[in-house]
Amino acid sequence: MNNKPVTIDRRDFLRGAGVALALPWLESLVLAKSSAPSVTPKRFLSVYHPDGVGLPLKSDPAWNDWCWFPRGGEKDFQLTKVLDVLEPLRSEITIYSGLSHPAARKVHGHSNADQYLTGADIGGEGPYKNSISVDQAIAEHAGEFTRHASMVMSTNGGIGGPRGAQTQSYNREGRPIPAMNRPKQIFDTLFVTSGKDAHARLARSKSALDLLIANTKSLEKSLSNQDRQTLKQYLDAVRDTEVKLEKAQKWIDTPVPVIDTSKLHLEATPEEARLYFQTMYELIYLAFLSDSTRVATFQLGRENGEGPHDLLSKAVGLNGAHGLTHAVKQTGGWKNLGTYNRYQAEEFGRFAQRLKDTPEPTGNGNMLDNTFAMHGSASSSFHLSRNYPIISAGGKNLGFTNGRYLKFGKGNEDNQAGAGIDTDAGWQAEARVEEEPLAKLFTTLLQRFGVETDTFAGMKGTLNRV
Repeated sequence: MNNKPVTIDRRDFLRGAGVALALPWLESLVLAKSSAPSVTPKRFLSVYHPDGVGLPLKSDPAWNDWCWFPRGGEKDFQLTKVLDVLEPLRSEITIYSGLSHPAARKVHGHSNADQYLTGADIGGEGPYKNSISVDQAIAEHAGEFTRHASMVMSTNGGIGGPRGAQTQSYNREGRPIPAMNRPKQIFDTLFVTSGKDAHARLARSKSALDLLIANTKSLEKSLSNQDRQTLKQYLDAVRDTEVKLEKAQKWIDTPVPVIDTSKLHLEATPEEARLYFQTMYELIYLAFLSDSTRVATFQLGRENGEGPHDLLSKAVGLNGAHGLTHAVKQTGGWKNLGTYNRYQAEEFGRFAQRLKDTPEPTGNGNMLDNTFAMHGSASSSFHLSRNYPIISAGGKNLGFTNGRYLKFGKGNEDNQAGAGIDTDAGWQAEARVEEEPLAKLFTTLLQRFGVETDTFAGMKGTLNRV
């Protein structure tokens, strides 16, 4: 090995015939002063799922197994079958209840997703005006250090329409940022350079990584044994994702007619739906690992809408995802919805575990320690825009203490307000419990990402106990 360190700019890439692969952090490379990080990168991810979660009444036999919220106290909580897939990550997660946006508590659950990360008073009808989402507020602060300020993803793609968003991200003016939903599109955004002949050259290549072998071999001469292993693991992960996305493309490219989903005859199999989901998470992982971005959002469909996201439940042998919330009173209904919610938690947990298993390339723990990843919905029970079901993972080095079930507000400690409903009576009823503004958690997040503010969405102050 050549003991003389190699000086590079942190935004350098391995390059070859139309492909640019961002380098992971390597100890053997001396970063140019203009781009050397002063601290370990802090990362943020928000995953949103529509349609809420299962909340049976305590008197219902399904409550014991299929209620989304745990039972018990802050540290001695017990996970039901819905979230027990997260038990191996117990010490790395926090579950929240009693949080919501005050401006949305009387908005129908089909119209509330637009404000999940903004807290804006968009109302349920009439004139529409949104505001900046918390991910973009973080991206404004951290985006200058990465190739992409943020990565915006969803199963449906684009922006959708007012109160029917297909994106979670909004800029400073409150305009929606279009989401990417095709794995190949995201892969190319991360790793393929632009240029007149770049795509043609790539199309003729057997593999994007094959174009980088020569560059990699020349670089390896300057790396330590540990860095060689790090680079190999990184390239293997990219190659694995490349293979997966080729298969997943078959599923996401299948057109979905606007008809009764029970009569659809799609080529996609449940395994392909699961593969698509995992591939999207893998792309987020690679984006974080390569420090291509430190901020990402991933929306698993829009509220009250058929489309690609409605097929994700097929991965666990169920019919359209949206219909599961309308069928909870049918035989096995709570179990079906709970099984789908469990699948969502399982994939989120798989992603969190991947971060935990990856040592921080710059040192200072593992990647999960420096990432705040949240998974939630703007509805709890049927169409009810209150008591958002939220899980966060990681963030130890950002000041978050996990292994807890945090209950906020008053009067709904057992999560029975609105439980058991399958009609619009819930969201139309007056709230008889007190909840804390979710915006206070966002203010806490912003401060820990280094943003100087004490308000978000018009709400002053931070959230206590986090």
